[in-house]
Amino acid sequence: MLRLTELKLPLDHPPEAIEAAVRARLNLHGDELRAAHVARRAWDARKRSDIVLVYSVDIEVADEAALLRRAAADRTLSPTPDTRYRHVVHAPAASWKRPVVIGTGPCGIFAALILAEMGFRPIILDRGKVVRERTKDTWGLWRRKVLVPESNVQFGEGGAGTFSDGKLYSGIKAPEAVSRKVLTEFVAAGAPEEILTVAKPHIGTFRLVTMVESLRAKIEALGGEYRFGTRVTDVVIDRGAMRGVVTEAGETIETDHVVLAIGHSARDTFQMLFDRGVFIEPKPFSIGVRIEHPQSIIDRARFGDFAGNPILGAADYKLVHHARNGRSVYSFCMCPGGTVVAAASEPGRVVTNGMSQYSRAERNANAGIVIGITPEQDYPGHPLAGIDLQRHWEEQAFIAGGSDYSAPAQRVGDFLAGRASTSLGAVVPSYKPGVTPTDLARCLPDFVTAAIREALPAFGRQIRGFDMEDALMTGVETRTSSPIRIRRDASFRSVNTIGLYPAGEGAGYAGGIFSAGVDGIRVAEAVGRDMAGAGAAAA
Repeated sequence: MLRLTELKLPLDHPPEAIEAAVRARLNLHGDELRAAHVARRAWDARKRSDIVLVYSVDIEVADEAALLRRAAADRTLSPTPDTRYRHVVHAPAASWKRPVVIGTGPCGIFAALILAEMGFRPIILDRGKVVRERTKDTWGLWRRKVLVPESNVQFGEGGAGTFSDGKLYSGIKAPEAVSRKVLTEFVAAGAPEEILTVAKPHIGTFRLVTMVESLRAKIEALGGEYRFGTRVTDVVIDRGAMRGVVTEAGETIETDHVVLAIGHSARDTFQMLFDRGVFIEPKPFSIGVRIEHPQSIIDRARFGDFAGNPILGAADYKLVHHARNGRSVYSFCMCPGGTVVAAASEPGRVVTNGMSQYSRAERNANAGIVIGITPEQDYPGHPLAGIDLQRHWEEQAFIAGGSDYSAPAQRVGDFLAGRASTSLGAVVPSYKPGVTPTDLARCLPDFVTAAIREALPAFGRQIRGFDMEDALMTGVETRTSSPIRIRRDASFRSVNTIGLYPAGEGAGYAGGIFSAGVDGIRVAEAVGRDMAGAGAAAA
């Protein structure tokens, strides 16, 4: 097959227009074109008065070689890439200790799946609960202000991504077969088939819950073993090599291969690994707030008269401003038609995040407005100092919100004027269990406050209404990414601990559901190669 890209058609085109456009572009007649299948669909809204759909189409033709020669100058035509996933090894017949995967977020799930498909029967550990029980506990915080430290937005089956927009797009570079493997497994688990073709696929929280259950059943059917409510409190390292993990219950699980997919909020585990001598270094992350607008304002600003078109759906945005104080302010994890959620995992702290359902039909749009910070400039010294910084501002947000997991909030007009909010305006907050009008400067570093104050009017010049008086800001957003990196080598192994494979967002190697899933696959492949090599050597 061949792939034709950059095929542009109007929003309201009939289905048959795709084949007609292919024929016209390549001058194909009669049965020269045998079939045409959409591989990808995006839209171009740079001109709000003329929004178009942009397709990549896989085509079957009578004579591929002849067409390639005839269209040699057309760089939009090329052979269709092979996206079939092939396992790098299969478990050897020689005996081996089962690999352990710590964490059941997207990285841990895909690491476990690939290991199970290769025949290695992984043991999968998670400190939290199965996704249905975890969902009940999470709603307990949102509705009753009761935090369960081991079962919340951050901890439990599915990881932090379960309570998110379910975005499946990323800027990472990865083998196309690996990327496709993530998407096809999600579809098999219940995701809408459109995620295979649309440029910005998303799933939504409710669908993610059932998908996580489906993937668990598949892994178990292949020999994987899940153990929930099992927090790893120690690791056994002998002469620089992994020999096992110790659980909170006191059990030692012997293993020579551990995939560490613990997520960006497993702060106690980071401390334990550091104490055991695993190489950890600080890394940049970001801090800021969530901002909410009526979704209709964002739709109109982005799509003009096309706002509300069902193909376009709820509009998103991506914004960046370089402030005079040298800081970069940017939008993060934008959730069209979504809600701001309580994402705390430790008592006495408030953390915000955003999520959407598949429909993206809620009244508000929300996004993080955050500022990048670095260890060199903002938290020098100890490798875990970024965690201390996060905790400090999360505690300040808890106090400013009323010390009951309500979040501090402020109208944009008040924030720009430097005065505390005493009431809310037209934008109804979506954060549960509720917000407390206040001054967000109480729970943000001064340089963050200054940079956001400068950025909001600049964003308003890009998206009309962005700096509207009644837009609502809720704090704080501190878990944009992991504040540490567990350094690994080119073979995905810890640089100083043999048999330890740092993976995913918590280890500093991913930034969302899709990239975490890809990283889980690649780490599992590395484990499989090492285990197969060890088995061959033993034989």
